[in-house]
Amino acid sequence: MIREAKKKKLDVSCSVAIHNLCFTDDALNTFNTNFKVLPPIRTQSDINELIEGLKDGTIDMVTSDHNPIDIEHKKVEFDHAKYGTIGLESAFGALQNLFSTKKAITFLTNGKQRFGIESSPIKIGEKANLSLFNPIDTYTFNKTHIISTSKNAIFKDVTLKGKAYGIIANNKLILN
Repeated sequence: MIREAKKKKLDVSCSVAIHNLCFTDDALNTFNTNFKVLPPIRTQSDINELIEGLKDGTIDMVTSDHNPIDIEHKKVEFDHAKYGTIGLESAFGALQNLFSTKKAITFLTNGKQRFGIESSPIKIGEKANLSLFNPIDTYTFNKTHIISTSKNAIFKDVTLKGKAYGIIANNKLILN
């Protein structure tokens, strides 16, 4: 339906959560509640279709789907666990496992327009709003990389390519 709307040149935006591009429902066999997310993870065929949708422009944005859940609602039996995972700290590195740096940045920033966030140009005399990152750093994401007070991370123990270090925004330097 979305692809048909795009073909008719209708202004349609569609997003996908990064974890839905990276994990199959085989991960659910472990009953690890970090994999209990909405929308749920699906098959490799579904992942392939989502990636194709990103490549052909049907899907124009990737989200972190950052949904922190406290330990009391995640460290329970799988059926009783709440849906959610954190994703801000891992989204850039996970997306770069699939796409080039340029594509990863595009997919992560396309939502600015959708949510009415202005883009600020990089010019002399203008306030800087920048993301600070290393696109080639490869590391295994673990608890030490999690800034969120919640630790329910679907990407825990996954090797990621590219690390975000912080931002410069509103005349402030904020580092992870």
